[in-house]
Amino acid sequence: MIAWLIIACEIGFWIFIVLGLVSRYILKWKKTGMILILCTPVIDLVLILATIMDLKNGQEATFFHGLAAYYIGMTIAFGKRMIEWADERFAYRFSNGNKPAKKITHGPIHAKQERNAWFRHLLGYVIGNALLLGMIWFVGDSTRTEELKNVMKLWSFLLLIDFIWSFSYTIFPKKQTINNKDTQG
Repeated sequence: MIAWLIIACEIGFWIFIVLGLVSRYILKWKKTGMILILCTPVIDLVLILATIMDLKNGQEATFFHGLAAYYIGMTIAFGKRMIEWADERFAYRFSNGNKPAKKITHGPIHAKQERNAWFRHLLGYVIGNALLLGMIWFVGDSTRTEELKNVMKLWSFLLLIDFIWSFSYTIFPKKQTINNKDTQG
């Protein structure tokens, strides 16, 4: 059930964003658009409450219960940036906004972007772990929440891989090639 709820929350997140952007830029209902976009945290609240109640009502923790916590952590860490990305493109397409800047794919600026993305991943990881530890404490039965600890170990490994990948660009920056010559600045 929780796996389907995570999928529904991700779909709901983007539905609220798209409806908010349509309201803001196409229908010119700026307040309605802002309200719809600001409703996205409600989706996270529904997910975490459903996850906690599922566990409290006797369900043994699964990978998806742990994933729900990290989903919320990553939404908090990356959500504003994702909304800004969508808003920038929607404004350009439907409201004479500025053309979105091309992504820089090489050099020190790219390396800094990769490091910053890792720090956001770290923030999401910390939030996810705090939620998982809270769930473990709230349920109070370590045998039923053992899988949450396994998810924490797995996500720690993923964070380490992301660290190596992201910081490798600092040590070995990508060189500008003829194909991406126009992506600088």
